[in-house]
Amino acid sequence: MTADRHLLVVAHTGRAESLAAAVRAVHHIRDAGLVAVAAEDSVEELRAAAKVDDLRVLGRDVGVGELELVIVLGGDGTILRAAELARGGSAPLLGVNLGHVGFLAESERDDLTAALDRALDRDYLVEERMTLAVRVKLGGEVIYETWALNEATVEKASRERMLEVVIEVDGRPLSSFGCDGVVMSTPTGSTAYAFSAGGPIVWPSLDAMLLVPLSAHALFARPIVVGPDSSLAVEVLDRTQGTGVLWCDGRRAFELPTGARVISRRSPTPVRLARLHTGPFTDRLVNKFALPTTGWRGPIDEEARDS
Repeated sequence: MTADRHLLVVAHTGRAESLAAAVRAVHHIRDAGLVAVAAEDSVEELRAAAKVDDLRVLGRDVGVGELELVIVLGGDGTILRAAELARGGSAPLLGVNLGHVGFLAESERDDLTAALDRALDRDYLVEERMTLAVRVKLGGEVIYETWALNEATVEKASRERMLEVVIEVDGRPLSSFGCDGVVMSTPTGSTAYAFSAGGPIVWPSLDAMLLVPLSAHALFARPIVVGPDSSLAVEVLDRTQGTGVLWCDGRRAFELPTGARVISRRSPTPVRLARLHTGPFTDRLVNKFALPTTGWRGPIDEEARDS
């Protein structure tokens, strides 16, 4: 007797298009004789919309470690939520973009059926993306720990006050300034918040971490890129009049007391993404951002490609 294959379906069920796509995915999985699973906060809506009673619940009926694949229907925000749900397991995430840019998604909405067919056939490659292990210390004591796929951001909690911070690399101070915040990002996050803040785009195949100040009042406040074995830290100085808050992937928040240090390192646990297509990251950038490439003639031959 073969073991059941459990596939988690994650979608923004508050949106009609996402809910309809999730219903299609649930029926597709069940028709193939596999087990569809949903998160606890969306299972009732999905059961009612799909008119099925045997939809399993993640964490109650099925453990994270039992999942084979996570099918994500939405934009990058939904994929970040799915990564949070699947944390602790080894199931890869297969994203079908129903949002705008959808940088982490693998397929577009028109390809949903084909993507589901390939998912059920296990016809995909798995790509691992680096994540951050994030720790908050106060007076040498760890008061909060979490993780991030895109970025950990230290931000001011109110518009009226700046944050006074000192940034640190490998346990050594680099610079102090007033700012709206500081982004500590992975290569995956370099096309997200860090990109909007003026940080560089880093290819996901490169293991590195970025630090990008937000609206810093300083002569030296350039984005920096460090190696994967380095550590980044942001300390909220005692002279700060406002309060700070730590946000990880825009989903997990923690209020920072004055004097708190936020340390980011490479996490030993990556996020696994299911890929249906292979190709250079350059093509993904061009397609997602609709970058102009008119006039490009390309290399004359294979030798010229490398020159």
